[in-house]
Amino acid sequence: MNVPQFVWALTIALIAALVLFDFFFHVRKAHIPTLREAAVWSAFYVGVALLFGVGVTVFGGTKPGLEYFAGYVTEKALSVDNLFVFLVIIGSFAVPRADQQKVLLFGIVFALIARTGLIFVGAALINAFAWVFYLFALILLITAGQLIKPDDDDDDRGADNLVIRLARRFLRTSDDYDGDKLTTVQNGKRMLTPMLLVMVAIGGTDLLFALDSIPAIFGLTQDVYIVFTATAFSLLGLRQLYFLIDGLLDRLIYLHFGLAAILAFIGVKLFLHALHENNVPFINDGEPVNVAEVSTPVSLGVIIALLLITTVASLVSPKGKVKNSIGNARRHAVSYLNKAYYGEDAAEREKAFAKLCREEQQIKEMPAKYRAMIRREEELMDLLRKAHAEHDRYLAEEAPR
Repeated sequence: MNVPQFVWALTIALIAALVLFDFFFHVRKAHIPTLREAAVWSAFYVGVALLFGVGVTVFGGTKPGLEYFAGYVTEKALSVDNLFVFLVIIGSFAVPRADQQKVLLFGIVFALIARTGLIFVGAALINAFAWVFYLFALILLITAGQLIKPDDDDDDRGADNLVIRLARRFLRTSDDYDGDKLTTVQNGKRMLTPMLLVMVAIGGTDLLFALDSIPAIFGLTQDVYIVFTATAFSLLGLRQLYFLIDGLLDRLIYLHFGLAAILAFIGVKLFLHALHENNVPFINDGEPVNVAEVSTPVSLGVIIALLLITTVASLVSPKGKVKNSIGNARRHAVSYLNKAYYGEDAAEREKAFAKLCREEQQIKEMPAKYRAMIRREEELMDLLRKAHAEHDRYLAEEAPR
């Protein structure tokens, strides 16, 4: 599409306004979002993204509209996969529940800035070198292979990546949080808080994710405006989505297979496009290869079908339900034992303990073949015992004297 500069300016202003609205009306005052709040605002941001896609279709044409929706769905699916790692990072740093929104919004803003830069770099490379399509295709195929590779300990997925190790090594911080402040004063000295450390970890991880997602969307469209807007709108609302589905993430056990298939499909699509645009001397003497290319409607249909199949299969899978109970029980036990996690909100602590009891009961009722799925079972059981002991101590303190 030939997009005028004023349209670019209005689009950027709209995205910036949505981010600022999110900060001032939801994140600025630390609180724990309710399920209803997360659902309503998730629906709002999805609705805005869909309306924008309708606008692209009306003013730009059917082909750009389909490219936008294909890019948006793909990037949104990849962002859900990224939430797995965010969940582990936030848990490993024991970020208080009420302050997690600020961390996530920082991650979204950092991702918007970083990915915008990568989008323009990628577009410049594509315009200058046709062989970049081969490189992008290779990146996507390698990433797809990594997604389906067995993981010996997926409970700690992403918890100790390179970014976190570097951040822990070079950023010296205080032991405790001071609300959502980035610095605090201890023993008369100003120090960084763990909040800054976790923001660096989230931001750095976002940057690593972009190395996969940007080639993926360029495999669906080379229109920079569509690439930018589809990527931006897929990130908006990610904070709300985190609170909406964080109790269901472990249940999506087949999602990574769907994402791997999508990335492999886009990788093949890119490879075919690279052959069609070929000018590499050692391939067909530097001449374009006459091969069939995958149309945008077919791409959109394949992406949606793969996501639906793997999501539904995950939700109905007994294995998914078991894994979800185990993961949630572990997280709720850890968070309940961390007094700073819920702060002074006794009601939220009680809700967490009630959920923990339900998950613990589900684990006890599991058939033997599913109990074998529990990694480090004795460690989990010890965590549960400690959570119960802490709850008994809490009730004893609160009882009338």
